[in-house]
Amino acid sequence: MSRIKNAQIRYRIIDRCLRNLYRPHPSKEDLRRACEEELFGSDVGADICDSTIEKDLRAMRDEFDAPIKYSKLDKGYYYEDPEYSIDKIPLSEDDIEAIRFASKTLMQFRDVGLFKQFGFAIDKIFDRVNISSNPMEDSVDNFVQFETVQDEVRGNEMLPLFLKAIKEKQVTQFDYTSFINEKTKSRQVLPLLLKEYRNRWYLISFALDKKKVITFGLDRISNLELTEEHYYTPVDFNPDHYFKNSIGITANESKPVNVVFKIDKIGSKYLQSQPLHSSQVVVKEGAGRTTFSLTVIVSEELKRTLMSYGPQIEVVKPKALRAELRDAIIAMHEIYG
Repeated sequence: MSRIKNAQIRYRIIDRCLRNLYRPHPSKEDLRRACEEELFGSDVGADICDSTIEKDLRAMRDEFDAPIKYSKLDKGYYYEDPEYSIDKIPLSEDDIEAIRFASKTLMQFRDVGLFKQFGFAIDKIFDRVNISSNPMEDSVDNFVQFETVQDEVRGNEMLPLFLKAIKEKQVTQFDYTSFINEKTKSRQVLPLLLKEYRNRWYLISFALDKKKVITFGLDRISNLELTEEHYYTPVDFNPDHYFKNSIGITANESKPVNVVFKIDKIGSKYLQSQPLHSSQVVVKEGAGRTTFSLTVIVSEELKRTLMSYGPQIEVVKPKALRAELRDAIIAMHEIYG
């Protein structure tokens, strides 16, 4: 990659560091390490030196009017205007070429190890880059609409830190607020995997106090801190096996059950083109309805998915699941009366 392209990418990395609320006032060394690790996979100083970062900061001020200031008190850099971002500056041809290069590189690794969990996101990036000569061009949205989140999901800014902790087996601690009881509790965990589900990110981790694997929603995490402690004791965790019988993000110690349901013709076509689960099979095709079977853990995601088909679907078994859905339907009837 040319030096110019490298510089354009470094500017974006520095910009992200300066806007990171969880690590404010990064030093010159912090910026150098971040750039070198993202570009070369190491931060030992073999490829980027302090003088390079100094030139980058000066270039960002001169070329993009970046309001970069240095705090003597905090011994680090920051944006004088907290709303500023270099991402709001139109992309140059070098920027676009750098993005294309990065997207093609990502595609090479989409089916490898940790990157499997980001396959869908990588596909979206690659599609966006290749649809238009300028992937940031607003007019693209006039004829191609990608799935988006209406508001920025809280917690996504923590992804780089959790990735670092996973890679280095670094113990992390944070405050976690439960949706159920709305109580906030301090947790200390070893991050194992990041998983996206319906545009939300979740952390699958080994909780040190409970000695078990637990899932946390990133949008409910606050006060994240990467400790100096590392956890090298082997953890019995395989992501493919852990989520083998799951729909969505829920995976627990419950045994999977055989779920059988009937659905009308239209619903059947949707399910055959996009199965609910890898275990899904057609049991019987009738004139009006098709019977399907799948072996999964009974979870809230499963129940919500089945309920989303409304009167098109009828769960035959297990009886316990059928009864739960029936009770939910009765409750809905009482509401809508």
